[in-house]
Amino acid sequence: MGAAAAPLLKGSAARPNVLMIAVDDLRPELGCYGQQRIHSPHIDSLAASGLRFDRAYCQQAVCAPTRASLMSGARPDSTRVWDLQTPLNTVRPDLLTLPQFYRKNGYQTVSLGKIYHHRNEDPEGWSAPPWVPQSDWAGGWRAYRDPQSALVEQQMEQIRKEGRMTREGRGPAYEMPDVPDDAYPDGKTASKAIEELRRLRGQPFFLAAGFVKPHLPFNAPRKYWDLYKPEDLHLPERRDWPEGMPPLAGGTWGELRSYGGIPEKGPVDELTFRMLIHGYYACVSYMDAQVGRLLRELDALGLRENTIVVLWGDHGWKLGDYGAWCKHTNFEIDTRVPLILSAPGQRSAGAGSPALVEFVDVYPTLAELCGLPVPQHCEGLSMKPLLENPRRPWKAAAFSQYPRGKDVMGYTLRSGPYRYTEWLRRPGDTVIERELYDLTAGPTPSTNLASQPRQEVTVRSLSALLDKGRGWRAVRERVSA
Repeated sequence: MGAAAAPLLKGSAARPNVLMIAVDDLRPELGCYGQQRIHSPHIDSLAASGLRFDRAYCQQAVCAPTRASLMSGARPDSTRVWDLQTPLNTVRPDLLTLPQFYRKNGYQTVSLGKIYHHRNEDPEGWSAPPWVPQSDWAGGWRAYRDPQSALVEQQMEQIRKEGRMTREGRGPAYEMPDVPDDAYPDGKTASKAIEELRRLRGQPFFLAAGFVKPHLPFNAPRKYWDLYKPEDLHLPERRDWPEGMPPLAGGTWGELRSYGGIPEKGPVDELTFRMLIHGYYACVSYMDAQVGRLLRELDALGLRENTIVVLWGDHGWKLGDYGAWCKHTNFEIDTRVPLILSAPGQRSAGAGSPALVEFVDVYPTLAELCGLPVPQHCEGLSMKPLLENPRRPWKAAAFSQYPRGKDVMGYTLRSGPYRYTEWLRRPGDTVIERELYDLTAGPTPSTNLASQPRQEVTVRSLSALLDKGRGWRAVRERVSA
């Protein structure tokens, strides 16, 4: 690590540009990931020109820590960002972040929309102050409300009459007004990104464009709702937590409960269940359309052949899985993420890789692809060799973590068919709970196997790997999963 590498380009010594597309709350629910019910033609097209990582994982399933980790190349225990309240620069100002790294190497660095969780989290990283749509930050997530959304208004009135309105001031969890794309923040972000691409043409740039949808509330122009029919919706089969799951492993989905019409406890009714899934799908398609606008402009300007494009969703999201919603757990459904990388000259265009990769791997990968030395603080492994051979032997495990209060941390890994988790009480790091799930049948297993005698050898082996991984050294080893 630290040695410069040649840029991955066809017969050119020019420094590649980087277009980073960050998406909030996007699980791998896309056509290119095999979810044909989802209309995501533009992201699917990007995957067809790049490499799709089928087993990519975030370091912590909530916005601030996962973004701080990706943008610094360091894990949450190194960044010291484990919650939503702590900006990276307030605890680790010494870390050379990804935008700082590019700016130091002569790139124009631009932040549009939501990149970090906090707007001014990396003041030294950008060539100009981060830009955000005015309504996004001034009005909160509920940035647009159309009084003509008759269906939603009728539902809200019925909710009021039934006494189910919990937080009316925040409004409903979804809406479908007949408005243009630019009525919402993501449309504005795409327009600004197009403007910046035109301005930056001819100079090396690191442009980060962050879209907030499909983050709650599920607000998207009506035309994207109209892409789906009720029979298109996938309703999860399992609506209960796994048998034998320790209570602290689950979540209360308080984020969703802060919206009007969502009960303060207990499940949502069947109509709301379906409307939330429909709204999430609509928001994914709305966001995908904005990605398409960026990619078309990149092509129109002749920049694609010298630009690395990386798209990631910051963490997974429960969409009624286990009967729960949102993220905030160590489960596979919350830690697995979409990650697509398209680089000029790569040999793997259109392929998928089964390699276990992590968000801390993005920083060193981009550095190597641009022919720049990887900073020593980076705790990930460059994925560049996977662009040459997507199925080559790779990491033994991918690691994530999630805190419960101030004195309990859950460390988890994905290795082979298993997800294994240990909950540690601090100080002393005493193991208070264990979880073991076999994911062979899918991402929402029904039973915690950790206490079963026949799993003793597996638990012991994965526990040793997790203990080694908590030093964040094993993750660099190029060993077969």
